[in-house]
Amino acid sequence: MDIRLNGRTALITGGSSGLGLATARRMARSGAAVALAARGRDALDEAVRLVRAEGGEAAAFVCDVSRLDDVEATYRAVVERFGKVDILVNNAGAHASGAFETLDEDAWKQDIDLKLMAAVRLSRLAFPDMKARNWGRIINVLNIFAKAPRARTAPTAVTRAATMAMTKALAGEGAAYNVLVNGLVVGVIESDQFVRGWKARGEPGELADYLQDAAKKAGVPMGRLGKPEEFANVACFLASDAASYVTGTTINIDGGLSPVT
Repeated sequence: MDIRLNGRTALITGGSSGLGLATARRMARSGAAVALAARGRDALDEAVRLVRAEGGEAAAFVCDVSRLDDVEATYRAVVERFGKVDILVNNAGAHASGAFETLDEDAWKQDIDLKLMAAVRLSRLAFPDMKARNWGRIINVLNIFAKAPRARTAPTAVTRAATMAMTKALAGEGAAYNVLVNGLVVGVIESDQFVRGWKARGEPGELADYLQDAAKKAGVPMGRLGKPEEFANVACFLASDAASYVTGTTINIDGGLSPVT
């Protein structure tokens, strides 16, 4: 299937590395212009270089999505640069977890602002414009604990579950205007975090063996970690007209790890 996004602009938070960067590169290859938002200028500039090296159009926007003023300023800057936002990928947010009694007020507030409220604020900005154009895509990145929380997975499990509920609620409001809202539920994906862990061991052995062992410990039925490109392929599909009758759903990208579909 040839997925095309020609003429579309995508705003991707957490776009300087990992899933965000993989999604930006995939959407750019399909013809979209991509706006990458993240906190670090150097990483953003390198991400833009990678996208442009593949022939894509990209621009960097330094933004702390946990701050309302940053979010509003960034959205205005993206619209000024590209004219519109057709596709919003709410991807920012590192995994935070711990024993419930150790999580203080600041830990909860930081996670809510970084994950739930960032998605709420950006969606609130993009939604009216998408409705006016009768076309829009909002993709919220979740994780498997949003559907099946375990002990010591708060606050992430809670904020991702709340974002999942928002996904369904907003999808119902956008459907009549061809604004489709979906979630992608991430399992265990290869990332820089795993590479750093392998290097930190300082032991002989191949990275591939280390990743295989990580998948085994996590209990992934497919027996391997996912790749960022595999996530990006599904995100690109959801953003396209090929997925024009898909809204209000959450799709697991986890190799069968989640007990909840």
